[in-house]
Amino acid sequence: MKVLLLDIETAPNKAYVWGLFDQNIAHNQLEESSYVLCWSAKWLGEEEIKFASCQRTSEKKMLKGIHKLLDEADVVVHYYGSKFDIPVLNREFVKYGYPPPSPYRQVDLKLACARMFKFESNKLDYVSGALELGAKVKHAGFQLWVDCMEGKPEAWAKMEEYNRYDVVLLEKLYWRLLPWIPGHPNASAYNDAECCPKCGGTAIQKRGTTIALTRRYQRYQCQGCGAWFRGSKTLTGKGAVMV
Repeated sequence: MKVLLLDIETAPNKAYVWGLFDQNIAHNQLEESSYVLCWSAKWLGEEEIKFASCQRTSEKKMLKGIHKLLDEADVVVHYYGSKFDIPVLNREFVKYGYPPPSPYRQVDLKLACARMFKFESNKLDYVSGALELGAKVKHAGFQLWVDCMEGKPEAWAKMEEYNRYDVVLLEKLYWRLLPWIPGHPNASAYNDAECCPKCGGTAIQKRGTTIALTRRYQRYQCQGCGAWFRGSKTLTGKGAVMV
């Protein structure tokens, strides 16, 4: 199972406005729409972090790299990417005439955090800090994006550092949350051997049984990631529940 970790950074919209609060901005007030500044991505478990930006090449060529990676991925891991990163990339792909990448499953760690835990904040920086996994790269805030849009080299160096390290944090958080993630793609579908459906590990231990309405199944726990799962075959014999 090829798992891609992904993060993008985008430029803000530029618009003419009458005030600072409670503004309804019409499309004809936009001077310039948002676009992808850069992206970082890595394959799960590999060292290399890939990066591309519109500073180094055209927007279309910058997007070619991430389109190719998405096309190769079975699963894409991101942080709120199902609502932001992926729809933004899809918009840019159709804008520049790219076809859809081959289908892939998505794992949105922000949605997993919101569903499974009660952190005081579901921001990546907060959750990573609360779990002692590290913190996002510090920067000048909104001004960094402005400086990048103006082409300042020192700002772009910081943006690249920031974007790359978000993917590092994302991978650390993914490994920590893996056994908790609901609806995670089944790794055993990509493996001929009996394995954990979350991490694909083969160090699994029988831990009791699971009753599902009218059938009884062997229950297992992965000794690698800690995930619980059940066998696919029903148990028969004494104590089995039959229809």
